[in-house]
Amino acid sequence: MQLEVRPDPSEVGRARRWARSQLAGSGIRADEPLAETLVLLVSELVTNAVVHTGRSAVLRLVLPGAVTEEGGKATVRLEVEDASDRAPVPRCAGGEATGGRGLALVDGLADRWGWSREGTGKRIWCELDRCAAGEGAPSARGSGGGAVAYEGFAYEVV
Repeated sequence: MQLEVRPDPSEVGRARRWARSQLAGSGIRADEPLAETLVLLVSELVTNAVVHTGRSAVLRLVLPGAVTEEGGKATVRLEVEDASDRAPVPRCAGGEATGGRGLALVDGLADRWGWSREGTGKRIWCELDRCAAGEGAPSARGSGGGAVAYEGFAYEVV
């Protein structure tokens, strides 16, 4: 499933509402930590696309089927594709800065993330693992997908 997003900051709210509506039909409850995390990641990646590129973007969600006791984990994948060929660059935001923490949040909250060039643009993706019943909440750590180094960069996810 996908949503085309216009290059307008007001589209970020529409993308969050769309993601919540997609979750509603997937068996992932709105009050699950995974749902809240996914909506935050949608917000961050769509904001990056519309603010930093000034171009339209496409938001995609790939939701798992039901998670079973035997099945272990299922993965939720979020992708944002835009027409800019500029690589995502993490910034070291100061304490008073109102922006610049989006990729740090993605790195801290997603189980995996990365990016790739797609035609004349790029696709940024992240994945969240949903645990089977009894395994606890999804992990709140990230691996960075090996796409971007964070040498000397510290942040706290609250």
